[in-house]
Amino acid sequence: MTEQKRSRRLPWLWTGLCLLLGSLAVQAQQNFTISGNVTDKTNGETLFGTSIFLEGTSIGAITNEYGFYSLSAPAGKYTLVFSHMGYKEISVPIDLTQNQKMDMEVEEFSTQLDEVEVTAEEPERAILRKPEMSVSKLNIKTVKQMPVVLGEVDVIKSLQILPGVTSNGEGSSGFHVRGGAVDQNLVLLDEAIIYNTSHLLGFFSVFNADAVKDLKLYKGGIPAKFGGRVSSVLDVRQKDGNSKNFALTGGIGAISSRLAAEGPMFNNRGSFLVAGRGSYAHLFLKLAGEKNSVSFYDLNLKTNYGIDKNNKLYLSGYFGRDVFNFDGSFSSSYGNASGNLRWNHIFNDRLFSNLSLIYSKYDYELGIDDFEFDWISSIKNYNAKYDLKYYFSDAFKLDFGISTIKYEFDPGQIKPTGPNSAINELQLDQKRALESAAYINAEHKLTDRLTAQYGIRFSHFNRMGGQPLSIYANNQPLVYNNTLQFYQRTDPVDEVTFKKSESIKKFSNLEPRLSLAYQLNDYSSVKLGYSRAAQYIHLLSNTSSVTPLDVWTPSGKYIEPQLSDQYALGYFRNFKDKMYSLEAEVYYKTVDNRIDYIDGSDLIGNNTIETEILNGESRAYGLELLMRKNEGKLTGWISYTLSKSEQRTPGGIAGGPGINNGDWYNTPFDRTHDVSVTGAYQFNDKWSFGANAIYQTGRPVTYPNGQYQYEGISVASYSERNADRLPDYYRLDLSATYRPNKKPHKRWKGEWVFSLYNVFNRKNAASISFGQNFETGANEATRTAIFGMVPSLTYNFKF
Repeated sequence: MTEQKRSRRLPWLWTGLCLLLGSLAVQAQQNFTISGNVTDKTNGETLFGTSIFLEGTSIGAITNEYGFYSLSAPAGKYTLVFSHMGYKEISVPIDLTQNQKMDMEVEEFSTQLDEVEVTAEEPERAILRKPEMSVSKLNIKTVKQMPVVLGEVDVIKSLQILPGVTSNGEGSSGFHVRGGAVDQNLVLLDEAIIYNTSHLLGFFSVFNADAVKDLKLYKGGIPAKFGGRVSSVLDVRQKDGNSKNFALTGGIGAISSRLAAEGPMFNNRGSFLVAGRGSYAHLFLKLAGEKNSVSFYDLNLKTNYGIDKNNKLYLSGYFGRDVFNFDGSFSSSYGNASGNLRWNHIFNDRLFSNLSLIYSKYDYELGIDDFEFDWISSIKNYNAKYDLKYYFSDAFKLDFGISTIKYEFDPGQIKPTGPNSAINELQLDQKRALESAAYINAEHKLTDRLTAQYGIRFSHFNRMGGQPLSIYANNQPLVYNNTLQFYQRTDPVDEVTFKKSESIKKFSNLEPRLSLAYQLNDYSSVKLGYSRAAQYIHLLSNTSSVTPLDVWTPSGKYIEPQLSDQYALGYFRNFKDKMYSLEAEVYYKTVDNRIDYIDGSDLIGNNTIETEILNGESRAYGLELLMRKNEGKLTGWISYTLSKSEQRTPGGIAGGPGINNGDWYNTPFDRTHDVSVTGAYQFNDKWSFGANAIYQTGRPVTYPNGQYQYEGISVASYSERNADRLPDYYRLDLSATYRPNKKPHKRWKGEWVFSLYNVFNRKNAASISFGQNFETGANEATRTAIFGMVPSLTYNFKF
């Protein structure tokens, strides 16, 4: 399209937009609005995802992340219904003759210690109608019903038994969504970015269940307000703190314990939450004379203050750390730190806003005493974002906002720690970048049956200066040596130093998002979604698991941003008055500019990462099924995923065959079949039981396909990348919960949780290594399994 034609069309586009907004404004003026906040009657916590609707009409709303709702309707007499899974439904007659503010407190069905039915989220009629797909929402009380390793409730592991989500392997808290890599997941804790989700190298996640209120995983159809990752968004929200009474919650487990305190403050105009966890396995190791030591701790903090009925401030923070020491010769520590200051402001009964100032940091330290040096690396960011939501009418709601993130990358600093250190002090080049975005997103009820959610996000990434940049002949940091038949790193021919105020490279992308929901009848609907996303930062790791040594780097002169396009089609249905529900989705996702690593790549302590990588593309597609039983003594779900995840990496400007001759090959995250069965059974008032059964196709790996002798040593040669697989994975977990105290007037409530992880003691392979037995001279394969059968006992309490 020429600039002249484009300029001719712009006035018409603006005119059409103004007419649309004008008609919506007129429609809004003919209606009256009901708005307010929905909270838990027991503790004052705001409730996200409560359905509010006018009985006998199609008019309704769902509370946002802060419990706020707004809906509009013509004048008349109605019954207003508040519905939230696990809570008693409330019906209120109203005479709508003017704008009204109605705050509502809802009460749980049970006041026992976290005793709820297992369900991922309510299959309400509003959910069927809502144009939101490829989304998994879990209440933290659901998560606490699932049996887990060593009795520690784990948010990440609960997600891994949902369709489309797989684990990195045994004992890992990292996760893959629809064939994507770990770095393609945006993980948020109260809007702050969490770069490493694991404690103890993956045995536990960083999320303390006592501090978490709810979580939402977007596998596709990501709303325009989120950006920066091409695979998924995990949005975890902390509790606000009990605003009614002082309360203590905690638990004593096999290797760690936790304690959370919350209560009202500021003369009941606010509340606070303090939650901590700590492990003590290292104390047992020390008593046993073991020289190795592993430990972790974390701390969640949150407070809020209601300035007036239209303004509220929130301050939250997270601090966590892991410490390792192996035989006094090797030590490591890593951790996350984050903070967020938020201001909620209600302009009027239709316009809600949230302003956030956020800080996030992830760092790690590695010390090797034999060589007397420490290696320190980090990534941190400063984020400012302003989000607004305008409720034009029941038929049209608009989200819009802006954000900016300042990144600081420190890939590594090596410091000698002793006079005999053989290592010289070294500071790798620090990198800086600025990522900005603006978005607008609409939820539009086109007819009584058809609802659309459409929007666009404009993102801009500026790789800033303040560092030297290597220049290569013909702009090629890597070339293929045809004679020796391998990729060869190129030496720089020059080096250019940029000032901090200068820009090395800029990128801009438009990211459209569209979802449609068509309600076939009162109990079924079909949904269609498309989303494009851009990712400007990359995790440099040639392993398939989350490790503390991962290094992040920004896009720039030699690394392009990743761009994804995802299409999804789904069918959703409720059975027997919502006792059962079915969700079925198919998806297809492509990612451009997905990097992979040459054989023998060196990523750690490398200032010229561009000499280790090739640029390629990836694709993933599959079918996801989720069948739930939502009511009764026995609740739970069955999930199944049939999927494929592949990558293609040609030689590009470097020449040569690329990886696997430029053909498609399995990514390390490919799982053909993934089946999970989760159930919870309420036997009586005192006993309840839970079970998980999991089956997965083995993870792709690269095995040797031959060998040769070199100076009497057998050296293996390898097949094509990821052409083989580990053995299939299977596990069964069981748990039993006993609640001895059933007297409602007593504030102290306790429960004993008995769990058995991996009941059949199956030695699932985390890896298989190949080598030569120096005693016999024979080649052999060594299978490494992390867990066999693991029993545990945990005591939880609430006061």
